[in-house]
Amino acid sequence: MTTATLRQIADLPHPPTKPFLGNLTQIKREIIHQNVEAWAKQYGKIFRMRLGGRDLLVVADHALVAEVMRDRPDGWQRNPRVRMVGEEMGIPGGVFSAEGEAWRLQRRIVMAGFAPAQIRQYFPQMAKVTARLQSRWRKAAAAGTALPLQPELMRYTVDTIAGLALGDDINTLEAGDDVIQQHLDKVLPSVFRRVLSPIPYWRWFRTKADRELDTSVVIIKQEITRFVNQARQQLARDAALRKKPRNLLQAMLVASEAAAQESKGTGLDDLAVAGNVLTMLLAGEDTTANTIAWLIYLLHRHPECLRRINEEVAQTLGPVAGNPNGFTPELMDAMPYLDACINEAMRLKPVAPFLGLHALRDTQIADVAVPKGTLLWAVLRHDSVSSEYFQNPSAFDPTRWLASESAPNLSASSAKRVAMPFGAGPRVCPGRYLALLEMKMSMSMLLSSFTIVSVDTPDGGEAKEGLYFTMSPQGLTMRLRAR
Repeated sequence: MTTATLRQIADLPHPPTKPFLGNLTQIKREIIHQNVEAWAKQYGKIFRMRLGGRDLLVVADHALVAEVMRDRPDGWQRNPRVRMVGEEMGIPGGVFSAEGEAWRLQRRIVMAGFAPAQIRQYFPQMAKVTARLQSRWRKAAAAGTALPLQPELMRYTVDTIAGLALGDDINTLEAGDDVIQQHLDKVLPSVFRRVLSPIPYWRWFRTKADRELDTSVVIIKQEITRFVNQARQQLARDAALRKKPRNLLQAMLVASEAAAQESKGTGLDDLAVAGNVLTMLLAGEDTTANTIAWLIYLLHRHPECLRRINEEVAQTLGPVAGNPNGFTPELMDAMPYLDACINEAMRLKPVAPFLGLHALRDTQIADVAVPKGTLLWAVLRHDSVSSEYFQNPSAFDPTRWLASESAPNLSASSAKRVAMPFGAGPRVCPGRYLALLEMKMSMSMLLSSFTIVSVDTPDGGEAKEGLYFTMSPQGLTMRLRAR
């Protein structure tokens, strides 16, 4: 197909627009992913929408989205506005926002730190954090207290990632209310709000939320400085750590020092180190915690699935059931139905239901010409809940992920190509193994230690989705009874 015969973005179908505002009056920020998904059903898998004065190309076809993801970082990068907003907030960037050669360097270091062998080495500390969560929940069960699900799980995931990547036992699970997790919780929603804001109001005046954010950013940066200084002291005390770092932060500092000595610019400067510390804390907290919350909610609403997973956990764990310190990586990997439940939760409730990208060169998607500078909205949940690829797609059915039980027209492996909760291509999530292990450990502890009495929503109805950078269930509370 020649350039002349390609469709132009301006010619694509689109929802009706208003002068100056485009489609802004038709969307709500907290459910914008649902708004765009609904338009994809109406206007097709490739259309355009207009936010303010800017057209966005929307693609809702998983195969086309995967092609775009494979063309990163050379052909596509994240929406530059994300980086700009982060810099204005005073947040240092890391591997999440880095592009080009800077990304390649940081990616190599980060991937080494998140390798399965490295994570397995840290497993005893993960078990220790899981046992703390168990102890906290036992107290709530004894008191009959309803647990606010996401904040509880976010403490758990922050403690886990801080130990693995930073070598620090921050222990928010046993701390009081003034914990770093509460400050981290303000960052990603603020970035998301500002990225989608048609007017950068914060440049001229600060709301109460903006002032609270400023305070949280200062506290977070102080904590990051503490992490970095602590790692430097460890390296100074033990020269062997320079050859074999014990955590990701130590590895980054060694690379940074090597670059400074060689003056070749091939390592990480202090700003990049700080940015990756923050990236790990933010990404390690939010996405995994919300996925676990969605999984608990969905299992509680499907008693037969809950019964089956309870049986698998009990049979697999055997004498170490209810004892997180007795868990092993091998036990966590020996529960196929638990894996299937996790995959099914991520298919129905992906915490990242879309991806915003920016074209770095002229290209094309299917039969559409895509000029350099085009903003792309990649819808990640359209095909994963479509009858074109899944039987009874709206149902929570973990068996579709089991090769021996999956529907005849869809294998478990092909399902993974349609649903891409960790992305695809060169920039696939480096922390996916850790995230899955956290999910398995927390669920194994929960199901072997407690009976889930209730998982309630604020209004008693279906859990509402809210998009605050990641998609989370709104206001879930959980009551437990100890086994």
